[in-house]
Amino acid sequence: MNKVLYIKANAKKEGQSRTFRISDSFIEEYKKNNPEDEIITLDLYKEGIAPLPFGQLEELRSPSLIVDKNHPILKYAFQFLEADKYVIAEPFWNLSIPAILKAYIDYITVTGITFKYTATGPMGLCTGKKAVNIVSRGGNYSAEPFSAFEMGDRYLRTILAFLGVADYTTIAAEGLDVIGNDVEAIVEEAILKAKELAKKF
Repeated sequence: MNKVLYIKANAKKEGQSRTFRISDSFIEEYKKNNPEDEIITLDLYKEGIAPLPFGQLEELRSPSLIVDKNHPILKYAFQFLEADKYVIAEPFWNLSIPAILKAYIDYITVTGITFKYTATGPMGLCTGKKAVNIVSRGGNYSAEPFSAFEMGDRYLRTILAFLGVADYTTIAAEGLDVIGNDVEAIVEEAILKAKELAKKF
């Protein structure tokens, strides 16, 4: 049995997120094909994820806390480590990811839990896992001339690789705010791609 961590990062009200239409479809299809797996949904806004507390950074690096799985911040790093698969869903905001998702990344990127330093440099401890990032974008950022501006999915791919997650796939619904585009058709196409990936994820 695998443990799937479904990480949601969108400030829109329930039922308004195009991103979540796609990611929820992925999860539903995944459940059909993997009924024994455990799905843990982590909505970052409902969790109240905030930037790391001022003045407490050194405390969070204390060796005594590395074994405290109930710590209010470090518990997220332990949860991330214990998962086998990750489904991340977020909109593309201001050429990157929502700030709350970056704050969550700061929570889980912890020396001694999700990565460690060695004589040859840092080494990720989340190896043998896989991730899919599901993102919606107002413009088209997968191709030139705007691909150089895409710093959201690129960052997530890089930081997860740093943590040891090498198997990473992206599903992007793009051009959703471009005048004249058939938004519903774009979302539906992304949903089909998500369902197909879910069957073999």
